[in-house]
Amino acid sequence: MADRVKAVATEEALHFKELAEEAARSGAYFYPFKGIIYLLCHYNLWQPLFSRIGPTIALGLGVTYVMFFFTYLPQTALLAFTNGPLAPLSAALLVLSESATMIHFLSRYFLLEDSLIDTFDGTLVACGHDALVADGRQLRGGSDRGGHDHSDPIARLGKLLKQPFPPGTINPRAILRSMLYYIPLNFIPIVGTLMYVIAQGKRVGPLVHARYFQLKGWDTKQRDEWVRRNRAAYTSFGVVAFLLELAPFAALVLAHSNTVGAALWASDIQKVEAASTAPNVRSEQAKEAH
Repeated sequence: MADRVKAVATEEALHFKELAEEAARSGAYFYPFKGIIYLLCHYNLWQPLFSRIGPTIALGLGVTYVMFFFTYLPQTALLAFTNGPLAPLSAALLVLSESATMIHFLSRYFLLEDSLIDTFDGTLVACGHDALVADGRQLRGGSDRGGHDHSDPIARLGKLLKQPFPPGTINPRAILRSMLYYIPLNFIPIVGTLMYVIAQGKRVGPLVHARYFQLKGWDTKQRDEWVRRNRAAYTSFGVVAFLLELAPFAALVLAHSNTVGAALWASDIQKVEAASTAPNVRSEQAKEAH
């Protein structure tokens, strides 16, 4: 186990500098904070959040309480051998990260799937990407006999045409394997905990755009290639999103704001893509005119 921990630590350290430089250039780490601001300023996007607030808070409090009750003291005792006086703090951060990982999986898999999809799609609609969202669900327009205001992006969302998360996007075995594999890193004082958070960000990051990839109609090969080319950006987004969701009492709100941030990022990607293709379109139109 010691050799494996050293190998993981060495590998992560070698990639850290390169990832940090690429992540800084991408600016993707700003999007979770943009998501918070955007969510606060657009109350229409709060509806999916309110629809799941009770059960999710109960789940978060229950998981966090159980984890602290059963694992905090044992992990503090183990970390005392490597972290010394920092053991209580390191153990608390470790338990919070373990709890966050479990809550993230359980809530998204059992409670938040629909509300997060609505939040993501609603944000894209609010940003003017109706055509993109229409590839994955029906959209309402105008007003109906019930007097619903369809200028509200959430009210415009209709029946899903595609299953929100493709098979394999959420893998319980992968979650468990990730926890068992990276938790030993926390026994390396400070640096190990940092590496653990980065590793979780690397895992979580690409998942935030699972819906976006689906709306784009990309297959597995296209998704993997895109993520590979933007690995640093997704890791930086994932790190910030993961740290924000460590807060047990605010995790529900921050999960939705992170989803808003992911949708804003997708919106900007779409705008860059449209801007890059526009000259080609004009060029083709000019050729046809001649």
